Amino acid sequence: MLLLQFFTPKIAHSSYILAGNNTCAVIDPRRDVQLYLEAADSLGLKITHVIETHLHADFISGHLDLAEKTGATIYAPDMGRCAFDHVAVAEGDEIELEHIVLQVLDTPGHTPEHVSYVAFDTSRGTEPVCVFCGDTMFVADVGRPDLFPGRAHELATALFSSLHDKLLKLPDHCEVYPAHGAGSLCGRSMGAKRQSTIGYERRYNQALLIGDREQFIASLTTDMPPAPDHFGRCSAINGVGPALVSSLEFPRALPASDFVEMASRDETVVIDARDYAAFGGGHIPGAYSLDLAGNFPTFAGWVIPPQSEILLVTTTTSQVFESVDWLRRVGLDRTCGYLEGGMAAWATAGLPMNHVPQLSSHELHNALRHRSDIVLVDTRAPGEYETRHINGARNIQVADLRTRHSELDREATTVVICSSGNRSSLASSLLLQNGFSTVMNAAGGMTGYLSAGYSLD
Repeated sequence: MLLLQFFTPKIAHSSYILAGNNTCAVIDPRRDVQLYLEAADSLGLKITHVIETHLHADFISGHLDLAEKTGATIYAPDMGRCAFDHVAVAEGDEIELEHIVLQVLDTPGHTPEHVSYVAFDTSRGTEPVCVFCGDTMFVADVGRPDLFPGRAHELATALFSSLHDKLLKLPDHCEVYPAHGAGSLCGRSMGAKRQSTIGYERRYNQALLIGDREQFIASLTTDMPPAPDHFGRCSAINGVGPALVSSLEFPRALPASDFVEMASRDETVVIDARDYAAFGGGHIPGAYSLDLAGNFPTFAGWVIPPQSEILLVTTTTSQVFESVDWLRRVGLDRTCGYLEGGMAAWATAGLPMNHVPQLSSHELHNALRHRSDIVLVDTRAPGEYETRHINGARNIQVADLRTRHSELDREATTVVICSSGNRSSLASSLLLQNGFSTVMNAAGGMTGYLSAGYSLD
């Protein structure tokens, strides 16, 4: 039995190849599947099984792409009622892969249809080796049950049973392989370690240490971090079956004259994927600032209207490829073009640009001390803000500025801040789209401000 883990940063997603001597399964695959094909080929393995623990909410899965390229059979939860060809599995079913047996457990809670797969290596013994638990149990955390409107209490109740009546019945030595790690919004406080054991989680996972069902439910249905918009779309797309990546067109290089014409269409949005300082120096009016160095896919899935045609502004062509991959991973498939020659070509074409002044920590500190007209907006999540913030800052999480901008004065001098400058740059672009006249970004964010030694008073 051979196990390979593949970790995708930004969305903090873990997928796996589980292999026998000649064949293998891919568990919870990401959408761009070439890495699994290359890994299997390098080991002389044939991919025969594609296995899903649940209909993922935070990314588009690669199950159909893998099946199309390899002829593998897809296994997915029976309660998911998936519309594509697959073998539906439920509690008590077994999947055989040479000498490996995967026993199915129904483990609803994070999603209604969730299952886990307990792996046995029959060539070595009769006890379970590991469990692929998807988003039911993480290292140091459990899956959030609040992604389905009106069903949080019901799903938290189911999650408690899935954990205590099923997963925690496994022996302590059983290894735990979840579908996400630290950085994912599918839980609240996942550990950075990417695998664990049932015994370790039984002893040190704070959510599992809550033995009272009602206290457990309350802990997972109050003060949860906001869920991005695409979490409400991806599950349905995965259940119907996403478009094959091979059927999607790659965006065309557009000279500035064609780019400006396409950008003027109502259904088109412009994403500027350059770093926030470059965006501040000069950008196309109306563009979204989504710095590739930040959590590009999560915030793209959160704020970009899903039916939009997308135009890209990047520094290099390789960033176009990178941006397209990330956008497709969160279900944004309509990237139709990119600016040939970047912003230099835009400038030499004599086209208009907007600017966002970048304030150093020193400049921000002086402005807050000596100017009474500054409105400071902290665009971090509420939990980050409550932990530490500059006195007088108003907390409006970045994605909420799409609507809550109406709570602010468009004519005021507005300074936006986050932890580093990336999210606040997105915030500045949202404010500019909504008619704010003077917007500045706190370069370095709270990290830089505190590193400079300034107090929060």
